[in-house]
Amino acid sequence: MAVSTASSAREILTRLHDVMASRANAQSKLNQVVGIVGEAMSSEVCSIYLLRDGVLELFATRGLKQEAVHVTKLALSEGLVGSIAERVEMLNLDEAAAHPDFAYKPETGEERFHSFAGVPIIRRERAVGVLCVQHTEPRRYEDVEIEALQTVAMVLSELIANAGLIDGPTAQTKLASTAPLRLGGQKLVDGMARGIAVYHQPRVTIEHTVAEDIEAERRRVYSAFTKMREQIDTMAAQAEFGMGGEHEEVLETYKMFAYDEGWSRRINEAIDSGLTAEAAIERVQQRTRMRMRQIDDPLLADRMHDLEDLSNRLIRIVSGQLGTAAQMGLRQDAILIARNLGPAELLEYDRRRLKGVILEEGSLTAHVIIVARAMGVPVLGRVRDVRRLIGEGDHLLLDAGQSAVYVRPSPSMEEAFEAKLSSSAKRRAAYAALRGLPPVTKDGQRITVMVNAGLRDDAAALDLTGADGIGLFRTEFQFLVSATLPQRERQQRLYRDVLDAARDRPVVFRTVDIGGDKALPYMRAEELSEENPAMGWRALRVALERDGLMKAQARALLEAAAGRTLSVMFPMVSEPWEFDAAKKIFDAQRAWIASRHRPLPAQIRYGAMLEVPALAESLDLLLPRLDFLSIGTNDLTQFLFAADRAHPKLAERYDWLSPAILRFLRRVSLPAHERGIPVTVCGEMGGRTLEAMALLGLGIDRLSITPIAVGPIKAMVRSLDLGKLRAEMDGWLVQPPISLRETLLGWANAHGVELA
Repeated sequence: MAVSTASSAREILTRLHDVMASRANAQSKLNQVVGIVGEAMSSEVCSIYLLRDGVLELFATRGLKQEAVHVTKLALSEGLVGSIAERVEMLNLDEAAAHPDFAYKPETGEERFHSFAGVPIIRRERAVGVLCVQHTEPRRYEDVEIEALQTVAMVLSELIANAGLIDGPTAQTKLASTAPLRLGGQKLVDGMARGIAVYHQPRVTIEHTVAEDIEAERRRVYSAFTKMREQIDTMAAQAEFGMGGEHEEVLETYKMFAYDEGWSRRINEAIDSGLTAEAAIERVQQRTRMRMRQIDDPLLADRMHDLEDLSNRLIRIVSGQLGTAAQMGLRQDAILIARNLGPAELLEYDRRRLKGVILEEGSLTAHVIIVARAMGVPVLGRVRDVRRLIGEGDHLLLDAGQSAVYVRPSPSMEEAFEAKLSSSAKRRAAYAALRGLPPVTKDGQRITVMVNAGLRDDAAALDLTGADGIGLFRTEFQFLVSATLPQRERQQRLYRDVLDAARDRPVVFRTVDIGGDKALPYMRAEELSEENPAMGWRALRVALERDGLMKAQARALLEAAAGRTLSVMFPMVSEPWEFDAAKKIFDAQRAWIASRHRPLPAQIRYGAMLEVPALAESLDLLLPRLDFLSIGTNDLTQFLFAADRAHPKLAERYDWLSPAILRFLRRVSLPAHERGIPVTVCGEMGGRTLEAMALLGLGIDRLSITPIAVGPIKAMVRSLDLGKLRAEMDGWLVQPPISLRETLLGWANAHGVELA
C-alpha cells in the first residue's frame, strides 16, 4: 500500500497542510482532502461525513456519485457511518454488507464496493464527523492504513474547527451525548447542587496538529516524558495518593506506563507521520480509547483509565498547561469533576463558587470526603466515563442523595429538581428556626448535640446551628493539607483559635489520626505501603512510635488551652496500655511546661475512642482511668463486620440498625453510664435521624455529628417520647424482628417522630 511508511503518511499531512493554508472555499478544501487521501491509500472511495443539524451529511467524496453530496444523510446510529459516530470507534470490514449496521443508500452507487474502513473525526472527545474509505475487493485494511486515517481525521478536526467547514460552534452538531442524561454513582456526601461542569485538570484542546519541525516536536516529547517520569517517581516516594490499599497499585501502574517503551515508541511514530507533539499523544490515545470501549475485563479497563490519565498529564506538560481549575479561579457556580482529589486540592477552591464534586473514583473512607462534608459540599463518586459523557461547561444538576447527576437536564428534570430543592430549602429554614432551642425530648430529657470539625472556620458552625460544642475536632486536617509537618507554633495557633471561637462551649480534640487512608506526603512511602491500611499502622499506633510528633502536639494543645479546660482523646485505642502510654506523653509535657512556670489548662480531661472491638473486652480495666468515652461508629462497623466501607459492593450491605451493632453499642455504653462516664457517638451513624433515634433508645444521650445534621437531629429529638422508645428497645434487642430498621421506622411514624 502507498501508506506503508511514516514518510508516506507525512506526505499526506504535508499536502493537507497546503490545503489548510489555501484560500479555497470550504467545499473545495474537502474535495481536495478526499482526493489526497484516496490517492495516497490507493482507495477507490474516500468520503467525509459531517454531523450537521443532528444528522450525518455526506460533504465530500471521491468514488461515490457526486450527486449524492449534501443529499445523502444518515441519522446517528444509522448505517456503518452512523454507528462510528455514535460509538466514537472505528470499523474495519472486509465485507461491509454483512455487518448488521449496514444501510444501503442507492443514490451513492456504493453497491459495488465490498471493503470498508471508517474512523470518527473527533473534536473535544466528541465525534463531529466520519472519514471512511471503500474498495471493490473484499479485504481488511492494515493497521498502518487505519492509523493514517485516524491521523487525517485529527487534521480534519482542526480544519472543521478553524476554517468554517461547518456552521460555527452550534454545528459541532449535537450528538446523542448532548441529549439530557442521568448518570449514577455512589453517594459520598449527601446534598443537592447545580452548576456548570468544570474539570479539576481541564483537558487541553489541541489547536495545531501538523508539525513544522519533526525533530523539534520529538525533543518536546522526550522532555515531557522526562518531566512526567520525575513526577511519578516523586509521587511514589512521597505516597501522595491517599487512597487506602489502592495507592501502591495505582502508583506501580503509573510507573509501568510512564516507562513503557511501546507507548513512547507509538507516539514517536505518530510524530514521524508529521503530527505535533500534542497531536501525536492524542492520536495514540484515541486508538487506546477505542480499545477501552471493547474491554470487558474491569481490571484491564481500570488500567486503561490509568493510561488515559497519564496521557492527559503528558499533554499538559508538553503544552505547558499545568494549572488546575482552582488556580485559574471559578467564574460561576461550578460542579467540579475529577478522577480523585486530595483534601488540600479541594480546599484550594472558592467555597462560594464550588457547589458540588463528581469523582470517577472516590470512596467513603477517602479523607477528602470528610473535608467535603465539613465544607458542606455534596460529592458523588464512582461515576464512570465522565470525560466522555460530560463536557466542560455542561449544565449539571447533582443529587447525591439519589446517587445521580443530571447532565444537560431537560425541562422536566429541571422542574423535578427545583421542586425537591425548594422542599429541601423549606426544611432547612425550619431547622434554622430551632437554632436557639435546646434538644429536649417530649418527656423532658436533655440530649447533648455537638458537631464534628477539623478546620479553623468550622467553629462558626456552633453559632449557625446552636450546637452544644465540638465533640470531635480532627487535628489531622492541618497535617493533611500541609506540604511539611506543621510546626508546634502553627498547631498551637490553630487550637487556640478554635477554643476562642467556641468561647465557653466544650471542644474535644482528637490527637492526630494519620496513616491508613490518610497518607501524608512527607511520610516515607515504605511506612504507608500496606495491604490492609484500615487495620494497619495508623492513628495512635503511629503517634506512639513517632512520639516526637505526639510530644509536639501535646505541648501545643496544653499551651493553647492555658487557663481553660482541655479535653483530649486518643483514636483507635485497642488495649488499655496504649491509652496509658499516650497519657504519659501528655503528663510529661505538662510537667515540662509547669517547670518553666508557664500557664497550664485549668482542667485536663482524657478520653478514648472506641473503634476497635477488642477494647470492649477490657473496657472494665480502662473505664476507671477515663473522663469520657467516644464511639467511632464508622471504623467500628467495618471492624465488626470485616467489611471494607470503601468497597462498593459492601458499602451499603451492612446496616447500622442491625441487632449486632445495636447490641454491641449497648454492651459498651451501659458500664460507662453506670460509672458516670459520658459516652458520645462521633460517627456518621449519629447524624442520621432514624439511627440517632435508635442510639437514644439505647441510652446514649450525646451525639457529635456533621453540622448540617444538627437541625434534623434537633427536630427528631424534640418530637420524641424517649421513655416510650426505651421501653420498646429492650424487647427488640432481646428478640430482634426480621428488620429492626423497618420496625423502628414504623414506630417513629406511629408516634409522630420527625425524621429527615
